[in-house]
Amino acid sequence: MVGGFAVDAMDVFLVRLFPKVYARKHRAKENNYCKFDDQRLQLFTSSLYLAALAASFRASLVSMRFGLKCTMQSASIFFLIGVRLCVGAINIFMLNIGRISLGIGVRLQEPGGTTFPL
Repeated sequence: MVGGFAVDAMDVFLVRLFPKVYARKHRAKENNYCKFDDQRLQLFTSSLYLAALAASFRASLVSMRFGLKCTMQSASIFFLIGVRLCVGAINIFMLNIGRISLGIGVRLQEPGGTTFPL
């Protein structure tokens, strides 16, 4: 499940970006666990979380140096870039870059990760 929605199980999504997974999904008879066995699909699913993890090491330093307001504004910019890339994705690389940008935005917007008292 991606972001609360099962977009990685939607046929339109799979046909456009993961055609091999789509074909394998429809060939699967009884074993539902193996129909999504694709490393690129797994990378797509986990790229947001991996980017948020990587950004967490620098989020507090960015917040201390530039301030909370600037950090939140930069998180908004990362969100906008990520959404535009994900919506307009024509290949998997573009989709993953969008998800990475969203992950950085998620991590920067969390005030709990900053060192400023609210």
